[in-house]
Amino acid sequence: MRKTVVVALGGNAITRSGEAGTHAEQAVNARRMADSVCRARDAGWSVVIVHGNGPQIGNLSIQQDAGASQVPGLPLFCLGAMTEGQLGSLLSLALREVGGGRLPGIVSVVTHTVVDADDPAFARPTKPIGPFLDEETARRQAQEMGWTVGEDAGRGYRRLVASPEPRRIVELDDIRCLVDHGSVVVAAGGGGVPVVEDGHLLRGIDAVIDKDLAAERLASALNARALVLVTGVPRVVLDFGTPDARDVAEMTVDEADAHASEGQFPEGSMGPKVRAAIRFVTSTGGTAIITDPERVCASLDPGGGHGATGTRIVPSLSRLGAAS
Repeated sequence: MRKTVVVALGGNAITRSGEAGTHAEQAVNARRMADSVCRARDAGWSVVIVHGNGPQIGNLSIQQDAGASQVPGLPLFCLGAMTEGQLGSLLSLALREVGGGRLPGIVSVVTHTVVDADDPAFARPTKPIGPFLDEETARRQAQEMGWTVGEDAGRGYRRLVASPEPRRIVELDDIRCLVDHGSVVVAAGGGGVPVVEDGHLLRGIDAVIDKDLAAERLASALNARALVLVTGVPRVVLDFGTPDARDVAEMTVDEADAHASEGQFPEGSMGPKVRAAIRFVTSTGGTAIITDPERVCASLDPGGGHGATGTRIVPSLSRLGAAS
């Protein structure tokens, strides 16, 4: 029986820094990720992919605003569903191309994620979306569009939107069936379309859910063996940007908690990934890995030498009982 890994791929890995974000550029980047997924499958893993959508949903929002005089604008949660379809198709086609027919099934699921309507995140937008802007442009667009803007990890200014905690993946049982059938599944794209419960109904709500936290929720519910959080660097770096900067091969959950409490992991970059890793390892006793796209498959090999190709977050002895 295959082990399951959930791979969380950032939207910035599909539209990379410095690129215009054309379809051709995104397709090239998707093929790079598809190569890693196919190698993981060949190594005996069942793979579920969760992708981010920050750049794409932000760009789509700009297009909506620009065309509002000609066609009705759509709410943000609808744009989330549109990017799930767009990027799910992009990744599915890339997997078919790279897989060369050896993958038994590839399915992209438009996924809904339940959030709490009273989540305090709705009063405090923190999730960056869209392109990076200089401060003057960001302030002007904030005034013209009624946006909240803020600096994103020293890389420029971006629009900020609400990012509530994911509570439940609506299509979980269907995703599980697809994984059990042997399919490579793309699910919870962009964290999933945010919805709130209204009696027996689900209603969309304007927000963008953090894809790393949604990936953790999905991985824990699937009882996955591993959660791989893909970023732009091979390993987590402590004291980043200082003369004492050093990368980390392995951290226990307690060590990761301590570093997070010291402010080592900014919210705009590594913070959500480390938080998702801690939650997953604590919940399941599995392993979480933070690394770049090229090292995804190699990082899953425990014989690679304690995170030789990524940062592994592993259970603390004090927490093993909680996960069992």
